[in-house]
Amino acid sequence: MPGLNVSQLSAGGAGPYTLNVPPGECVGLIGASGAGKTRLLRAISDLDPHEGEVTLDDVPASGLPGHEWRRRVALLPADPRWWHATARAHLPEGGAGEAVAPEQLGLADELLDRTVARLSAGQRQRLALLRLLAREPHCLLLDEPTAHLDPESAARVEAVVAAYRQRTGAPVLWVGHDAAQLERVASRVLRLTPEGIRSAPEGT
Repeated sequence: MPGLNVSQLSAGGAGPYTLNVPPGECVGLIGASGAGKTRLLRAISDLDPHEGEVTLDDVPASGLPGHEWRRRVALLPADPRWWHATARAHLPEGGAGEAVAPEQLGLADELLDRTVARLSAGQRQRLALLRLLAREPHCLLLDEPTAHLDPESAARVEAVVAAYRQRTGAPVLWVGHDAAQLERVASRVLRLTPEGIRSAPEGT
């Protein structure tokens, strides 16, 4: 089955989890703090040890080197790490390409050359999304991508992610705590518990 498929995935003693995110669809994932949402995303992106299988468009994670899988199935952590002094130094040669312009995220181009340490948490969060999309991943795993943002900036992120998946057909798994936001950005919302994943009642 095309899209992102997670089958009997267990990590850190939690699970097994099974879910499917079809091409171009955004699925929201909600759950109590400590339920294992971040751990699940890290296992899907092959960053943490796990059991079970993950495939993207019928290609298994086990069939690719880890770095190539993570280029295709890209994780945006809640607290992104930076290893160069500026955001621009993290972009591929040629910049962000067709993916997104800084202005679409409410960012001035000059912020790309400012030392990352001088940026606000909200600026870093949006620049991390810019960095992620610039590499044209085939699937997005988003861990609370608007947690540090005001409503206007959050709306920009929502619009950019929607445009990206519509243009590329990338499946999106969006983890968050704001049920209203997830119902807005996702076609369906799932609830994660240590035992498994189930449909979340509307409004939860």
